[in-house]
Amino acid sequence: MSKQDTGNGRGGAIAALVFAAVMVGVGLWLAHSLTSASRMQDCLMSGRTNCNVIEPAR
Repeated sequence: MSKQDTGNGRGGAIAALVFAAVMVGVGLWLAHSLTSASRMQDCLMSGRTNCNVIEPAR
């Protein structure tokens, strides 16, 4: 085995790790978005009219 042969597997592993990290990030974003939409639907379906989220001033 030459030095050149051992580096090829490492690049693929790094690419797979980056891809997995991006997929985890997208999954967390999607879960947060779906949770927020579900809470809004629950509020609206209960008949409330003040369902907007009020964020405190910083």
